[in-house]
Amino acid sequence: MKYISRFVLCLLFCSLGMRGQNHSHSADGFVWSEIPDSVWQLMQGKSYCDNQYVGRKDLCYVRVLHCDHEGRTHSGEMVVSKKIAERVVEIFRILYEEKYPIERMVLPDVYGADDEKQMQANNTSCFCYRKMTGGKMLSKHARGLAIDINPLYNPYCKVRRDGTRLVKPANAVPYCDRRKSFPYMVKRHDLAYKLFTERGFVWGGDWKSLKDYQHFELKE
Repeated sequence: MKYISRFVLCLLFCSLGMRGQNHSHSADGFVWSEIPDSVWQLMQGKSYCDNQYVGRKDLCYVRVLHCDHEGRTHSGEMVVSKKIAERVVEIFRILYEEKYPIERMVLPDVYGADDEKQMQANNTSCFCYRKMTGGKMLSKHARGLAIDINPLYNPYCKVRRDGTRLVKPANAVPYCDRRKSFPYMVKRHDLAYKLFTERGFVWGGDWKSLKDYQHFELKE
């Protein structure tokens, strides 16, 4: 992939982003568009279900490039709110140019929209119509306004009232110790943190009652 010219990449992503759609927008080969019919069909009964809060018209399909820890280039995709589509593409374009490591970026539907499975696979994602972890309110992911980056290495960590600890994904316990350094780690003031927070997002790693190191959500 890394030997393909930027011109060819631009053509490739534009064609993918415009399948069955009226329009798309691109910048340096990074594309956001209306959700293609094939993607929308895949989402049904998985990351999307009929509801009164968010519909197809509220969402966008995004395709970007990203680098893994070994510097290999991959193509990634996600569904996001139209409110943040342009910002998301800009952020991931810069992350790619600076070789910020992101291991995997496929739709949650590949994992049956099972959040635990996709987090264990270290999958970076955005939209999934679901409730907050441990709560009854809708998550910001349910409106496509939150993005989880490298979730295996940046877990959700919360100490319960009885002193026990909730960690998601379950196999990420070693990565709750942020004094250590490991691949795909999101840190305060690193490039991902700066790019997201400069564009109106808050980081779950800054929260007091719990830590959600993978999580960036739009501040509203």
